[in-house]
This record gives sequence, C-alpha cells and structure tokens, in this order.
Amino acid sequence: MPFPRSICVFCGARPGANPAHAAAGRAFGAAIAAEGWRLVYGAGDVGLMGEVAAAAQAAGGQTLGVIPQHLLGRERHRDIATTMIVTEDMHERKKVMFMNSDAIVVLPGGAGSLDEFFEVLTWRQIGLHTKPIFLLNTDGYWMPLVHLIEHVIAEGFAEPQLRSYAAVVDDVPALVGRLRAALS
Repeated sequence: MPFPRSICVFCGARPGANPAHAAAGRAFGAAIAAEGWRLVYGAGDVGLMGEVAAAAQAAGGQTLGVIPQHLLGRERHRDIATTMIVTEDMHERKKVMFMNSDAIVVLPGGAGSLDEFFEVLTWRQIGLHTKPIFLLNTDGYWMPLVHLIEHVIAEGFAEPQLRSYAAVVDDVPALVGRLRAALS
C-alpha cells in the first residue's frame, strides 16, 4: 500500500483566546484522517497542536509527531502520536516535519508558528521547494500577517509573487478542497 499523503501542521502550543481556533483544529484533524492523509505535527498534546492530533487519532488517522529533546517534558504528556521522532533542536524539528510532508498548513499560533511559517515561505521564495502552503484564517486570525506581506512587497523587499506562495483559506471545508486539488 502506498504511503499516504502527509500534511504538516504548524500551530500553537496554546489554545488561544478564541474557541473557534480549537474547533477548527479539531475539525481539521478529523478531516485529515477522513481523507486518509497522515498528520505531521509538533508531537505535543497541548494547545491547538494537541487538538488537531487528538482529533486525527480519534478519527483513525495516522500521525507523525516530531519533538525536540528539550520539549519532551513540556509539550508531551501522553502518547497521541502514532509515530514519534525526537530531534536535537527546534531547527531540526522544522526540517524533519517539512521533509516528511507533501503540504504545509499553518493554523493560528504564536512566535513559534510564525517562525515555522516564515522558514517554509523563505525556502519557497528561494526555490528550495514547491510544496503548497496554506494559512487557515479562522475568524481572520492571519489578516495582520497578510497585510504585513503586502507591506513588505509594497516597500520593495520582496517580489509580488511572494503573495502567491501561501494561500489564505478561511475555513476547514475550503482548506480540505484546496489540499485535495493540490495533492492530486
């Protein structure tokens, strides 16, 4: 049996203040399993990361958790990953997650999620990959980031095609549709 398509999900290790983010995380985790895709995530069972993974596993999905050694005690409290990889550091974690995925989806999150997004966006910008990148824009969460990217382009620090490297999608059904199209 061929290996399933894998979706790398970067998102918060906190739940955030808006319950819509956790609901979208659970819906997306369940959708990943329903599509027969594998979830690649940061291996923690906390925050949105935990919501996505628990929903994917509850729906029978495969999960690959990737966690750096120093976060084992902080982000992982129970085994929710089907397969686990422990890395030396955060940089290696991002690389392993990216290399084991066919597409990248960024849900709401904080500085770590922004770091992960900008790293894969930069890799795309300099031609290191062509994997699709999606921002799940639940309740407009990513609009300040979208405006920042537009500002960077307007100020001459990036070419206009930068805006095409990451698609902004407002809800889980639209995201799943876009992923199906991108992965077919």
